[in-house]
Amino acid sequence: MKKKKMISIVLVSALFAMALAGCGGKKDAADDGKIKLEFFQNKTEAKASFDELVKKFNDANPNITVTQVNPPDAETVLKTRVAKKDVPDIIGIGATDTYAQLAKSGVFADFSDSGLTGNIQPAYLNMMNKLTGSEKVNGIPFTANASGVIYNKKMFEELGLSIPKTWDELIATAQKVKDAGKTPFYLTIKDSWTTLVPFNSLSTEIMGIDFYGERAEGKTKFDSPEFREVAEKQLKLMDFAEKDMYGKGYNDGNAAFAKGEAAMYLQGVWAIPEILKANPDASVGVFPFPGTNDAGRNKVISGVDTLLTVSKNTKHPEEAKKFIEFLLKSENVQTFIDQQKAFSAVKGVNQSDASVQGFNEAFESGAIEDFSDHYIPSAVKADTIIQGFMQKKDIDAYVKQFDTEWDKVAARK
Repeated sequence: MKKKKMISIVLVSALFAMALAGCGGKKDAADDGKIKLEFFQNKTEAKASFDELVKKFNDANPNITVTQVNPPDAETVLKTRVAKKDVPDIIGIGATDTYAQLAKSGVFADFSDSGLTGNIQPAYLNMMNKLTGSEKVNGIPFTANASGVIYNKKMFEELGLSIPKTWDELIATAQKVKDAGKTPFYLTIKDSWTTLVPFNSLSTEIMGIDFYGERAEGKTKFDSPEFREVAEKQLKLMDFAEKDMYGKGYNDGNAAFAKGEAAMYLQGVWAIPEILKANPDASVGVFPFPGTNDAGRNKVISGVDTLLTVSKNTKHPEEAKKFIEFLLKSENVQTFIDQQKAFSAVKGVNQSDASVQGFNEAFESGAIEDFSDHYIPSAVKADTIIQGFMQKKDIDAYVKQFDTEWDKVAARK
C-alpha cells in the first residue's frame, strides 16, 4: 500500500513538473522577442505577390513577424470575425460596401493625421470618401484595378477590326466577328460575380454613379427608362456570346480566351495574368467598354482594388502602421502591380505592361469612374439578381426585384 502511495506521489510530482515546464515553454514562445501580426487579405490571386512582400518585410524587421491569411469568401469571414471581436491586425480589402459598413461602425483605425495619404492619388481618396460618406480616412488605397473589354489583338487584326468607341460601334464589331464564324463575346454567367463587369460599365455610363446615392435617399428607383436601357443592353450582349454561357465560369473564360476562342472578353485586368499563365503567347489588349453612343460618357471603370487598414483595437498599432508604410513604398507597389497587372493608387508608380496600355489615355485624362456595385448594399446580392435576369430575360421582373431587395435591406437598417 505504501509502495502504491509513493508511486502516486511520484507520478503527481512528475505531472506537476511537466505542467510547469509546459507553461514555461508557452511563455517563452509568446515572449520570444518578436511581435506577431496577422495580415488578412481577400485576393486569392494576389497571395503569392503578398507572400513575397511579407517575406521581404519580415527579413528587414527581425523583431516583427507578419503572417498572411487569405481565406476563401474572405469578406464573409471578416464580417464573422468582426462579430466575434476577433479582428485581424492588418487588413487588405476592396473598397466595397462591406468595407464601408465596417468603417462606419468604427472597426478600423483613423489614418486622417497619420501622414500616410500624402502620396496617394486624390481620385481614389475621393472615391473612398464618397463610399463611406465621411471625410475620415479609415483605409489607405494601395492598388486600383480596371475593367472593360479584353480583346484578342490578333483576331482583331485578322478581321480588320478597329477599337469601338460607342455602343453602336461595339455591336457592329460583334456582328462582324459573328459573320466571320467566330465568337464575339465570352460570357461566364455560371459565376454570378462576373456578370457585374458589363453591368458596372453600362449602369455607370448610362445612369451615372450618383444614381446609387439618390436611390439610398429614396429620390429615384431602378424602375426608370435609364435602368431599362441598361437591362436591354445586357440582353443584347448575350446575342453575341458562346452557346454554353450559362455553364461557363471565370476559370473557363480565362482558359478559353487564352486559346483564342473569342474576340472579346468582358472582364477586368485581374484576368490577364491568368490568361497569360495559360498561354504566354496570347495576344491581349484592353479598351474601355462603350456603353453609350456618346464617346465622352464612356469611361474606364476603375476603383480601389486593395486598401490597407488596421484594426482599431490591435495591440501593436505602430508596427502595423510600419507594415503599411513598407507596402506603400514605390518599389514594393511597382513589384505588386507588375505581377498583378493592376494600377497604382500611389503617385509616381506607373503600369507599363503592354497588355493594359489601352486604358492609359483614360487614366491620363481622368475618364475613369468607380465600380457601381461598390455602392449597392452587399445584402441586396446584385450579382445573383443579374445572373437570374440573364437566365430568365424578364426586364419587368428584373427592375422590380432590384427595387424590392434594395427596400428590404434599407428597412432592416
